[in-house]
Amino acid sequence: MSKLYYGVAYYDEYMPADRLAQDIAMMRDANINVVRIAESTWSTLEPREGEYHFFHIDRVLDAMHAAGISVIIGTPTYAIPAWLARKYPAIMVTTPEGQQKYGRRQIMDIVNPDFLRHAETIIRTLLAHVKDHPAIIGYQVDNETKHYDNCGPVMRGKFVRHLQEEFGDTDAINRAWGLDYWSNRIDDWQDFPPPEATINASLACAFSRFQRRCVTEYLAWQAALVNEVRRPDQFVTQNFDFEWRGYSYGVQPRVDHFAAAKAMTLASVDIYHPSQRQLTGKEIAFGGDMARGMKGGGNYFVMETQAQGFAQWTPFPGQLRLQAFSHLASGANMVSYWHWHSIHNSFETYWKGLLSHDFAANPTYREAATIGADFQRLAPQLADLRVTNEVALLVSNEAMDAFNAFKPQGTEGNAYNDVVRRFYDALYEENIPIDIINDVNESSERYKVIVIPALYAAEDALLHRINAYVEKGGKALLSFRSGFSDEQVKVRTCVQPGLLSHCCGVRYSQFVLPDGATLRPKRLALPETATQVGMWMELLTPDGADVLAHYDHPAWGDYAAVTEHRYGRGTALYIGFLPHGDLIKILMQRLGSEALASRHTAQVFPLVVRGGVNPAGERVRYCLNFSGEPQQVTGITGRELLSGNDMDGTWDLPPWGVAIVASPS
Repeated sequence: MSKLYYGVAYYDEYMPADRLAQDIAMMRDANINVVRIAESTWSTLEPREGEYHFFHIDRVLDAMHAAGISVIIGTPTYAIPAWLARKYPAIMVTTPEGQQKYGRRQIMDIVNPDFLRHAETIIRTLLAHVKDHPAIIGYQVDNETKHYDNCGPVMRGKFVRHLQEEFGDTDAINRAWGLDYWSNRIDDWQDFPPPEATINASLACAFSRFQRRCVTEYLAWQAALVNEVRRPDQFVTQNFDFEWRGYSYGVQPRVDHFAAAKAMTLASVDIYHPSQRQLTGKEIAFGGDMARGMKGGGNYFVMETQAQGFAQWTPFPGQLRLQAFSHLASGANMVSYWHWHSIHNSFETYWKGLLSHDFAANPTYREAATIGADFQRLAPQLADLRVTNEVALLVSNEAMDAFNAFKPQGTEGNAYNDVVRRFYDALYEENIPIDIINDVNESSERYKVIVIPALYAAEDALLHRINAYVEKGGKALLSFRSGFSDEQVKVRTCVQPGLLSHCCGVRYSQFVLPDGATLRPKRLALPETATQVGMWMELLTPDGADVLAHYDHPAWGDYAAVTEHRYGRGTALYIGFLPHGDLIKILMQRLGSEALASRHTAQVFPLVVRGGVNPAGERVRYCLNFSGEPQQVTGITGRELLSGNDMDGTWDLPPWGVAIVASPS
């Protein structure tokens, strides 16, 4: 039977007093049906090497099982005990800033043999102790795992051996990476330089790719240990996170989510986002679309999200419900808060849980109880939602590394994610649902439109596949700095945008910064906002393409800025700069009905409508109001599941409100 999980992270180890019975009673009142435990408690489990204490694990497992609450066990390896750091100081990760000191979590060298040996021991010991407990529905390996900017001697040695296997000799590396520049040539493996200090982007990006590969291997190794003991009905997962800007923002640069998720039976993510007046749902949707993409469109778990969180996140009345159902609208089968209670000391004291520091019921907790009740009541209609979209957005860790190695002047931080989110947010605001993908291949032919932002580095084969996708009838929206370099971050010597010139029908050899330039539309009607030219400016010359807009600039006005090219049976639009979201929306509309076919409504943000098809074959649409004002909903009819009312014609959605409408598909 389909089930929705509604949960919290629970740490009996952190409690100032024994209140397990009271907590479980409050969980049951709030319809909490799952807790996650143990992922950060290695020092409690093993206070001294070889000495194990399972008191907290056992009592929580037994009490939760008696109460009918399921448990997810986390392997406790992302926060190491002090004795391990003292006994094996080399375990502390070395970053470009030097070797880290003990204190924080996630400061270990995940390829260090001593760390791996002790990690395996604690994992096997924990699994052997709990594996037969009936409360456990699955396992989480490590937590928010990354390489932590590891450039220590073990990581560097593994990288050099990897290169020896891949390239064979140093001459091949020198050619591939252009290491003659500034005498960076390597003619003896013993002279291999510190990769974290290189000025050569090819080497730096290769090292970054290898660091991510080590994360993939580390998580697969942990998953294999779990697979030795887990039952067929239990899952193994990882809690993947995203680029952090005070909240979950974009593609994670230190993990290849698509590769690392292959070892998991399902994908899990943590999604934190602005709230109160800044709540838009964009981060919820982006994280969910990424999570589905990790496992080929499957349902996923939100292993962590905020209940109260920071002071600026304490939700307005109704927002906790809006947030929870927004996760389900993207295909989540679980929403779990970090965490149950607010911690009374240490680093995250003021990152508040579902309960405040007094453990008493509060407005957020009482609202959570209504969510849990609705999850339980409506699970047959809402669980296992099949979300299939006709528009996809291509992301690439390799393109991210390369783009950020050569950021346009004046940009800071992860500029690649700024570009990705510009395109993603525009589609979201236009209510165009998308899948996030990391490749274009034969399976991509099902998409009517693929959006390709800033694909700076890519192998020839991928660019050929993009050309073939368009030639066979697909439509593509491509942005500036795509196709520029190969997979080794070596700039192509052919006309830019490289092999993509075939499908785009455009070429350029010069680029400048916008310096106040705007657009002069030719075949487009544009509002003033849509004429903005941001970040970069390629001076485009049509080579078969039609010009949709020129630059409005005294020196560069003869050059094209936006082009459209019919290639085979398909169409490619190319943008030579970072566009305003309003222009992206207009160009998606120009791509026609194919781009808009899967929209649930023609209405736009702050009314957001997302959804899919449930196991009974019903079309389920979540109507989400991300504003403090009522929004009028038109054209969405059917049975509203939360109220049981029949919706027809035009109806109002209250501030921060949610409605779930089911109808025959």
